[in-house]
Amino acid sequence: MPMDDAPTPASNSGLAVRVLRYPVTLIVLGFAVFSLIAGPAKRLGALEGGPITGPGYFALVLVDAAIIVLLWKAWRRWIEGEGDHEFTLPGAGRELGVGLLAGLGLFSLMTGIVWLCGGIEFLGVRRFGDTQFWDWAAVGVISGVFEETLFRGLVLRQLERFVGTWWALAATSVLFGAVHMMNPDATWTGAASIMVEAGILLGACYLYTRRLWLAVGLHAAWNFTQAWVFSVPVSGTGQPIGILVTNRAGPEWLTGGNFGLEASLAAVFVASVAGLWLLWKAYGKGGFVAPAWRRPRLA
Repeated sequence: MPMDDAPTPASNSGLAVRVLRYPVTLIVLGFAVFSLIAGPAKRLGALEGGPITGPGYFALVLVDAAIIVLLWKAWRRWIEGEGDHEFTLPGAGRELGVGLLAGLGLFSLMTGIVWLCGGIEFLGVRRFGDTQFWDWAAVGVISGVFEETLFRGLVLRQLERFVGTWWALAATSVLFGAVHMMNPDATWTGAASIMVEAGILLGACYLYTRRLWLAVGLHAAWNFTQAWVFSVPVSGTGQPIGILVTNRAGPEWLTGGNFGLEASLAAVFVASVAGLWLLWKAYGKGGFVAPAWRRPRLA
């Protein structure tokens, strides 16, 4: 006796695609895939105890970053069944450049506030060859490309489909801060600071452009500036050797302690003001999504 209710191969295929493209599935799978690509390159660097340093490491990271971008394009096309919108090339140079300048400017402004409050002093300038320029330039590139692809391009965008823009931004900010607890000198204060300042600012960069170039540039320049320009620890990852010889002294709310200036109130203030302003600009452009349970259902 024929079974009219038995699933056909086509319906099985349709169910598999729906499961694959469900936001939670994409987030879990994406974390695994993109971490597999970025992880080895990060661990090969001398800053993490690896054997490669200098220009060679920077070149390796550039190749790895290019692979991440190409993989993202394939991911959007073949896994999500759409085209890439986040790493398209028209306008990329301008957005990346603005992001780099913004990261440099915001961190410099914040450091200036800490200096005016007596929390950091400048003791001299090192020779270029005595610094970790190439290593921190590489860290800036890989952290900017990998982390923004993962947290803003994948997690924020997929959560937005389900819980809406505001809840997705909040959840991504909390997650982004929480993963920084894995760093050697991490603190709950530092992680909370990252949640507020970086979560809002970098999320706003994506929501304003709906692309990743601006966020990548800002993230990369922020990390590079604090490590190589001001010789300040990056999210609790140890003492970098930058071009300026600096010393931080004072309460942790001002200096950030071993976590770095990112955990100072000055950083939270500067980055949050910039992030809220850009978020307001993004909201004005429209395109914010309501939670799935508040959207009208089609008949």
